[in-house]
Amino acid sequence: MSELKELNVLNREHLGLSKKNPIKVVQFGEGNFLRAFVEYAFQKLNQNANFNAGVAVVQPIDRGMVDMLNDQDGLYTLFLKGIQKGEEIQTKELITNIVKGVNPYADFQQYLDLAKEEELQFIISNTTEAGIAYVESDTLEMQPPSSFPAKLTVLLYERFKHFNGASDKALTIIPCELINYNSDTLKEIILKYCSDWKLEDEFKTWLTQDCSFHNTLVDRIVPGYPKDQIEEYNAQLDYKDNLIVSAEAFLLWVIEGGDDLKAKLPFDKTNLDVKIVADMQPYRTRKVRILNGAHTSMVPFSLLYGNETVKETVDNEFTGAFVNSAIFDEINHVLPMDKAELDSFAEEILDRFRNPFIKHKLADIALNSISKFKVRVLPSLLEYNEKFQKLPAHLTFAFACLIRFYKGEWNGEALPIKDSEDIVNAFKSIWSTDDYKAVATAALQNTTFWDEDLTKVNNLVDAIALALEEIEANGVEQGLKNFKNKL
Repeated sequence: MSELKELNVLNREHLGLSKKNPIKVVQFGEGNFLRAFVEYAFQKLNQNANFNAGVAVVQPIDRGMVDMLNDQDGLYTLFLKGIQKGEEIQTKELITNIVKGVNPYADFQQYLDLAKEEELQFIISNTTEAGIAYVESDTLEMQPPSSFPAKLTVLLYERFKHFNGASDKALTIIPCELINYNSDTLKEIILKYCSDWKLEDEFKTWLTQDCSFHNTLVDRIVPGYPKDQIEEYNAQLDYKDNLIVSAEAFLLWVIEGGDDLKAKLPFDKTNLDVKIVADMQPYRTRKVRILNGAHTSMVPFSLLYGNETVKETVDNEFTGAFVNSAIFDEINHVLPMDKAELDSFAEEILDRFRNPFIKHKLADIALNSISKFKVRVLPSLLEYNEKFQKLPAHLTFAFACLIRFYKGEWNGEALPIKDSEDIVNAFKSIWSTDDYKAVATAALQNTTFWDEDLTKVNNLVDAIALALEEIEANGVEQGLKNFKNKL
């Protein structure tokens, strides 16, 4: 490896990697997440299931990283760092399955030629949540169209024409954008372009009957290029890598599909947590309620206590116990899945929260806390109340902490409120009185916050008022103890 140090170059020739796998995957997006998630997953398929899949990466916007990727022959190093079952994990792996990067803005013909790849089977994408969008001005003649769905429609149509509509050349389309029903939405837009562009019915039939579209849920924290610690990372390598990517060890990929997709993607031969299921919605709900719900519940509560990070919160004896009780004793009791599976997932979440390599500041998570609470926490609180005919103590106290947080100051210091002007001004009005029952009533009956009048929930106004009084008089720790005794 000493020669590599002298050359200080990362490419296939210097590493002796002459073999390139055939292109089975066209991937829209070259960012950190896909390179730390999808490329890693397909590399494991290549290693463990003889999958023999190469990836062609398409740059989805005018400015991107394809040139950097091609300069390194598609090679880069993935560093995984985290906690698993209490054990610290640190590994690194050279990712080798990207065959080439394609910039359709620079070479549109090279992009179209991807449609003619004999062994192409899969389309993968992560073009951000805004990427799956319909742009009315996009046309078939543009080189390329602006939106990702329009670009994909062009590619699919080119493949349909080149192979004369052969059903065995149809593609499996698996978007990874973080919107619910991502594949359904993408398919709907593609079909709209088919109508706009007056493409033949045979192509629409090929799309709907031969191609398959699969909704997904993806989960892995990917900090990306570790610029603040790059010398530490470079010291572990025998080559210069401008595309290092760092990620947590945890990975979850839930894909809607049946036995045919399981046969196409034999992830059962790997140790990755890739679930191919008939309905991914329970898994989405599980993630939103447990991972996101725990985050949102802890932020005001933990900031008022004096913590600054997620790790501090779960490591602290008092705040850690609060988070545990909120998850295991309340949230998990109302989710319609196996309790043991939910608890196991929650333990993994807590390991992720303890990751010493990711400094997740509570203030950064505080953005739009009202809308987040409505989606992530409130359903668990209301379902618990309906199921057990009593309020969940920890989620209710977290709700009170949220309302107290939006007062804007604590112990003479400003709190990191990050929300719309309308919401901030509404709370100024709500907190114009020191009457806690009036505060609770005004906050809970605001239907623009919660999409419903929460004063109608039995005992909730009184419980929130009691918690607010305890927080103000005794602080978070003693206030919680008193609140639980009086609730």
